[in-house]
Amino acid sequence: MKKLLMILAVAAISLSAAAQVQFGAKVGVDATNFWGENVPHGMKLGYQAGLLMEYKFTDKVAVAPEVVFAAQGGEFKLAKSLLGVDLSKLGLSDPKVTYNTNYINVPVMFKYYVVPDFAIDFGPQIGFNVYSKYSIEHVKDAIDFQDATNTIDFGLGQGGTYSLTENAFVQARYTMGLTDAFDGNHAKNGNIQVAFGYKF
Repeated sequence: MKKLLMILAVAAISLSAAAQVQFGAKVGVDATNFWGENVPHGMKLGYQAGLLMEYKFTDKVAVAPEVVFAAQGGEFKLAKSLLGVDLSKLGLSDPKVTYNTNYINVPVMFKYYVVPDFAIDFGPQIGFNVYSKYSIEHVKDAIDFQDATNTIDFGLGQGGTYSLTENAFVQARYTMGLTDAFDGNHAKNGNIQVAFGYKF
């Protein structure tokens, strides 16, 4: 029994070494918006933080699933009139509206190493909305928008990863939402990401 356990342990270690499995973490900034027909495209700055794993099949090909918290959303200005009300008379001339929609995103990126230190990344992403509110400039309280926000968000990510050292890396990516972020609205998520990470 001891011999069997020893053989299994050695085999597991050997497989891990051969497959070059690495775990890591990353943090970064996001510039997010909503895109679609007749949808305002104002950008909002946010942040991201998460964990990742990279499974390298060969020197050129790898897969890297991640679990990332991302503060997303968008900003735009309301028209001077809304529902027939002249907003300027209310002291709300061209007020800014900010949407704060936070997600737990799970991208699965397929990586192709063009050279040892640089990989092209591409893959699907599923997001789970955990917070959704919007606020209007000069109005004190934010308005809960959770019930009108779709819980699941699907998208595609594409970008690149550059290795600074054997463990540290920088990453740039654009994730384009493919499904509507809100009920009855064709706005989809867009997310430009720049991150710094470290593999253990």
